[in-house]
Amino acid sequence: MADTDENGSSPTGEETTELLAARRRKLERLREEGVEPFPHDYDGVVHVVDVKAAHEALEAGEETDARYRVAGRLAARRGQGKAAFLDLVDRSGRIQLHARVDVLGQESLDRLVGLDLGDLLGVDGTVFRSRRGELSLRVDDWTLLAKSLRPPPEKHHGVQDVETRFRHRELDLLSSEETRALFIARARIVSAVRRFLDDNGYVEVETPVLQPLYGGANARPFTTHHNALDRDLFLRIATELYLKRLIVGGLERVYEMGKDFRNEGISQKHNPEFTMVEFYEAYADYEDMAQRTERLVAAAAAAAGYDGEIDVTPPWRRETLQGAILSRSGIDILELEDRDALAAAMAAKGMRVPPDDTWAQLVDELVTKHVEPTLIEPTFLFDYPVALSPFAKRHREDDRLVERFEAYVNGMEIANAFTELNDPDDQRRRFEQQRAHAEAGDEEAQPYDESYLQALEQGMPPTGGVGLGIDRLVMLLTGRRSIREVVLFPAMRD
Repeated sequence: MADTDENGSSPTGEETTELLAARRRKLERLREEGVEPFPHDYDGVVHVVDVKAAHEALEAGEETDARYRVAGRLAARRGQGKAAFLDLVDRSGRIQLHARVDVLGQESLDRLVGLDLGDLLGVDGTVFRSRRGELSLRVDDWTLLAKSLRPPPEKHHGVQDVETRFRHRELDLLSSEETRALFIARARIVSAVRRFLDDNGYVEVETPVLQPLYGGANARPFTTHHNALDRDLFLRIATELYLKRLIVGGLERVYEMGKDFRNEGISQKHNPEFTMVEFYEAYADYEDMAQRTERLVAAAAAAAGYDGEIDVTPPWRRETLQGAILSRSGIDILELEDRDALAAAMAAKGMRVPPDDTWAQLVDELVTKHVEPTLIEPTFLFDYPVALSPFAKRHREDDRLVERFEAYVNGMEIANAFTELNDPDDQRRRFEQQRAHAEAGDEEAQPYDESYLQALEQGMPPTGGVGLGIDRLVMLLTGRRSIREVVLFPAMRD
């Protein structure tokens, strides 16, 4: 994105150089005049929205004695000579300033009017409503808080280039009230998730981000090296196995909100660094966790002021995975438990069959391509094949399945949950199967974790657990289609 001039048009390269030089000259002039362009603090600031809220009933042309201190960026200015109107913008909104020579004096007024758009300033002033009906502050005093050495984005259209918006999010936030509102909504969603779990007796914990052995999901990790220990470590792909150790230890209800890292592709739904909340509850199963999940999402929606077309109010629709695939593709995965038989059935229907995919990966292909896009209303898919779920407990009525669900909304998976596998011998067999997959070339197979098995051998109570993607939840509740829109600084190519 090109810098913009004071009128908002895009200058040429030569003009940009001159604009930057002009701002530098103003900086030096201020210092020569004894003005500190980067002071240390400015106490007592009130948000613009609070000033406006306190004086909503003020009539056009009405004056007050109410005095406030506000601070923000200079966004516009009008007039010169004896008086000027300026617009100041902070995080909460915009307010008009009225500066007069008989109040400030000519030198102070000239210096104020001579500021550049984008400069940060603080203002002390009294509230009035202009004859045109705009709530304003009459400037009694002002202070330069930071000299902006680059012109701001064009004020009417903001940052149009998508790459620039993501690489330089500060420019996007400067120019777009909508973007600022989006990330404030994200913060409210995160707070609502924490509040829901806290209110339901969960303890927030922190587990290692750098792990000696990754696990808890099917994904390739990022690897790094610790010099002092002289060993490789992995950025975590999930918090699951550490959190379940805490269930073993007797904390009974725990959760962690934080970053996970998976060395995978980038898409509208995937960023290699993403935010998850995982929560685990002793003496619960996946049915209990489904109810927790739908209530949590509803609470987050309320906190975000969600008013989208998709109703997230509990209870949500429920289907089995087997039934969902059968109804949409005509393929019964439990009648085709041999990899080649499933591949042949898919090929016979003209479906894509990746030649190196395992049976489990072909089932995932069916879900991703033929089921997931149809799940617009909030839906739980229950009861997955054992081969897809190395940490879920076997189904109490069908030994081929595990007690697992995934939650989908608007054609997107937002959560994954199990009745957790707490039989250490069964878990050991699952690890051995995963090791065989890894030896056969599956780069996303679970590594064998003897330390975790030893924890399970201490005894883990019946437990339900959920992993919920915060970024995807924010996408849903803010109506965004790309994860890059809801992550402040998404991963980008060079």
